[in-house]
Amino acid sequence: MEGNHVYYRKKRKVKKGVIYALIGLVIVIGLSIAGFNYYKKINSYEYKLAKVGYKENEITTILDKLTDEQVETILNKKYNDLYDDFIKEKYFMFKNLDTYVEYYNDESDGDFSHAVAMVNVQANEDHYEDVKKTDTSKKELLLVNKYNALDENYIPEDIIDISVKYCYGDNEISNEVYQKFISMYNAAKEEDLYLIITSAYRDYNFQKELWDQYADSQGEEWADSVAARPGHSEHQTGLALDIVTYNSNMNDFENSDEFKWLQQNAHKYGFILRYPKDKEDITGYSYESWHYRYVGVDVATEIHELGITFDEYYAYYIADGNKN
Repeated sequence: MEGNHVYYRKKRKVKKGVIYALIGLVIVIGLSIAGFNYYKKINSYEYKLAKVGYKENEITTILDKLTDEQVETILNKKYNDLYDDFIKEKYFMFKNLDTYVEYYNDESDGDFSHAVAMVNVQANEDHYEDVKKTDTSKKELLLVNKYNALDENYIPEDIIDISVKYCYGDNEISNEVYQKFISMYNAAKEEDLYLIITSAYRDYNFQKELWDQYADSQGEEWADSVAARPGHSEHQTGLALDIVTYNSNMNDFENSDEFKWLQQNAHKYGFILRYPKDKEDITGYSYESWHYRYVGVDVATEIHELGITFDEYYAYYIADGNKN
């Protein structure tokens, strides 16, 4: 009997040992999980952003809109309560983030969308200061403005004469643009509306003579407000047309039925109003109801629907490679 008691005592000790070992294992596992979760937490972007000072809604915006690499960049900057506002903007580009903030603080107009547009198109900088060479490989989507210029010797390959049926005086234009204009002309004519070209392709030297005349008569500042400097004119691309109608000129064309028709239909033929009203600070030019630029039907339609300028479209969708 005594042997049985010893046996049971030993058995109970073994059981207790196993239980204690299991309890220890559970504790170790629990501590390991807790440690792993803590490690995971303190190394998460949510935790790191919160430590920098970002609020929950700002963290959500940052993580939803930015790549991991961009978040890492944000973590290396001081907290800025304007970042969230800019990141939420439709045409936000991360590379411009700090420039947006700088422009916004300097201008203090309270309009985040406007700040984004101005910085994206380089309009926060002085005209003709940081000029880049126009990328002519973009063809009908090439950009020419006060920050992007064509070489002096640039001449479009497919320039042809325009029939006097469609224009005043002697004019030339790119063949593709010409064919699209004829289609647009015929469509307008069916509604008893008449589109007349007053100016089309102009080479570098022609533009230089024109700008020099303006500068000599009224000064460079005035000349820059009404005409492009040589190399910076869209007319040199062979893709731009100045359009009016009978018994009108550039100053009153916007009051014509032809202008109203173009507003609704030009994009169907690949044309956009290049310098719209109330966009002067973005395009760098005064409103020109007569100046139309060929960009192709697809892009013209997108620009028409988005309600933005070609400068904005180029910066975001072409140069930065975003998809509409």
